[in-house]
Amino acid sequence: MPVLQAKRDAAVARMAVLPVVPTSGWTALARAAAAERLSVMGMPGRRDEYWKYTDPTSLSQVDVRSAAVLQSDESPVFGDIDRLKIVFVDGVFDASASDDLALAGIEIERLETAASEDAHWASALFGVLEAKGQSPVERPLAALNTATVADGILIRVTGKVEKPVSLIYVHSADNSDAVLHHVVRLEEEAELTLLENGPAAARFNMVLEVDVADRARFSHIRAQGRDHERRAATHIFARLATESQFKSFTVTVNGVLTRNECVIELTGDNASAHVAGAALGDGDFHHDDTVFITHDSVNCESRQVFKKVLRNGAKGVFQGKILVKADAQKTDGYQISQALLLDDDAQFLAKPELEIYADDVACSHGSTTGAIDENALFYLRSRGVPLADAQDMMILSFLEDAIAEIEDASLADDIRGRLEGWLTRRRV
Repeated sequence: MPVLQAKRDAAVARMAVLPVVPTSGWTALARAAAAERLSVMGMPGRRDEYWKYTDPTSLSQVDVRSAAVLQSDESPVFGDIDRLKIVFVDGVFDASASDDLALAGIEIERLETAASEDAHWASALFGVLEAKGQSPVERPLAALNTATVADGILIRVTGKVEKPVSLIYVHSADNSDAVLHHVVRLEEEAELTLLENGPAAARFNMVLEVDVADRARFSHIRAQGRDHERRAATHIFARLATESQFKSFTVTVNGVLTRNECVIELTGDNASAHVAGAALGDGDFHHDDTVFITHDSVNCESRQVFKKVLRNGAKGVFQGKILVKADAQKTDGYQISQALLLDDDAQFLAKPELEIYADDVACSHGSTTGAIDENALFYLRSRGVPLADAQDMMILSFLEDAIAEIEDASLADDIRGRLEGWLTRRRV
């Protein structure tokens, strides 16, 4: 009881320092419910089952640990892609840097302005998917987000959107504490590609709720990096209907602490969910991918593909679960997590899980940790490839299974180029 009370007290203290949010309008009930959930569960602690590998203190404490803003002349990720840009600076919308939000087949609004309305289409989703994702595993930082968030983007997709929507997060102040909440609804047969990039803030708490209707297709590509001292806790909650498709890929380089949670529920027959990630860490780098996919319908497919390259004391964490309910026959679930440790100081912790209540399924998981294959490295060296080039080639080859989850070839090539540049800059 003393531990639980301390967690609850920490939740009250954390909410008290965040800006006051509206108590009226269509978001009010969801905010109040989230605040109540958080007051009961409290902030996360190391004794919690899904936080034992990651210390949540700096993500949940009142004070923000300073994070220096990196000055770099490197071109922005996705800079050469034709896209609709929506820019947030330290969590605050920047209209002057953003594009006109009008685009065929899509409706885009800011949460801050839409929240004052009495009714809105997003009321059926805002905080709803997050609330459902709290069971069977509590996710206090996501509840904190719903209860206290001031802004974000609301997207309703009615057709096939001709170009990606790009959320750009700019870090400007050393002690910034950004909270954003986005809601995306894809109507039947609609299609959207959503891009995210940028360090966002010294500390960043983000929730993305995605509802994918029948035969709709959602693609999500995210790049986390640049400012190394940043800390982030991100959450994706997705619900998939009949014959829908959800694909999400995240690349992470730098960041002293990153926790990416993804909770997906397949509720319609023949739905497909793919979640993938590639992370490169050097030094005081801690990266945690926590995924929970629930199969609750017939003939659905899920894929989890995560690769991490770690050195100089960097730590990687993967916690992935596939839950197959009794009626979810003919489920095809696959999960793989692998780490390449470039020295003896790096560490990878994995917790793969399968929980299956149906009898006609094909589910598997695997996890491996190892060093660069010396025989393959010798082969490349014997063909005249310099040592540093050979090592980089093998690292990029190791990451390729995750990058291959990106369907758009131009976006995949952009990611490959960024990773190659990161490796080149950090050669010993």
